[in-house]
Amino acid sequence: MSDTEAGLGDSVGMEEDACAMSNDDSHHGLRIGAIFIILVTSLFGTLAPIVLRHSSFVPRPVFEFAKYFGSGVIIATAFIHLLAPAWDELTSECLTGAWTDYDWAPAIAMASIYGIFFAEVAAYRIGTKRLEKLGVNYSEIHSHAHGHDDLDPQLTAISEKHRREKDVESGSDDVSVNQLPSKAEAAAQLVAVAVLEFGVVLHSVIIGLTLGVTDEFITLFIVIIFHQMFEGLGLGSRLSVLHLPPGLGWTRWAAALFYSICTPIGVAIGIGARESYNGNGAKANIISGVLDATSAGILLYTGLVELMAHEILLNPRMMKAKNGKLAYVFCCMLLGSGLMALLGRWA
Repeated sequence: MSDTEAGLGDSVGMEEDACAMSNDDSHHGLRIGAIFIILVTSLFGTLAPIVLRHSSFVPRPVFEFAKYFGSGVIIATAFIHLLAPAWDELTSECLTGAWTDYDWAPAIAMASIYGIFFAEVAAYRIGTKRLEKLGVNYSEIHSHAHGHDDLDPQLTAISEKHRREKDVESGSDDVSVNQLPSKAEAAAQLVAVAVLEFGVVLHSVIIGLTLGVTDEFITLFIVIIFHQMFEGLGLGSRLSVLHLPPGLGWTRWAAALFYSICTPIGVAIGIGARESYNGNGAKANIISGVLDATSAGILLYTGLVELMAHEILLNPRMMKAKNGKLAYVFCCMLLGSGLMALLGRWA
């Protein structure tokens, strides 16, 4: 064989290697241990707000911190940990054909946002028809879903008494109302949290699969431990204040458990498929990129619309709150986003 042919053969081999991953695994035991370690840390982050919500020794500001810190975590997860990787995966040099002709990541994220928006509108319309049969009108859903002050008739007297005892401008939630939520509020919050759960679950499975097959295991493993705990804190803080109809209290615990097991399941699948799975191949990049972009759209909608707009900008209590209160809320959100953005430096 001539030197020219040998050089051509070497170049072909190099091109094939560019889209291949090594199946050698020097961390097999630690990968198995990661399943249980991530499960415990995810459960801790998600269940802590739910368990401590009913305790008397944890001050209310702690839960407010967790709530708004979690909002920042969700928003940073969408931008840094989902949209950016989706862009990389769907612009990989290993892709060919139509995938190279267009920037699909932002387009898929946009389609996901519209899809969630249309689904939520449909859920509200279907839900309100059923609620109207129970005597709850459509306007109540919007007012109670996002912290507005027009209450159900049976709650008005309680709320007015509580307002005389507590400064409305503090921006705090009405404790009496929280104890006696309307059916409309419960339905609206269930939809919002279900959307959030769907987005983080998709993301959790993907990063678990990545951890199970990646060669850069140690760094990614450490980052994912904190990532899942912070993201679990964001989800758990939402589940802890969720208003549920009688008999459905178990669903918040089920949602927390479901989130916590998704990444370990992804890791287990990755370990089992490591010998045959090429995480850098065209098929893997397309699947991961599409799912990441979809999850990014879901969490962007949840973070910007449900968490930022409805809970702050469109919430009369927050808009009447003192400047110090708003500054505290903003700092909590920025801290959550900042820490998650920092973790994006390694994963």
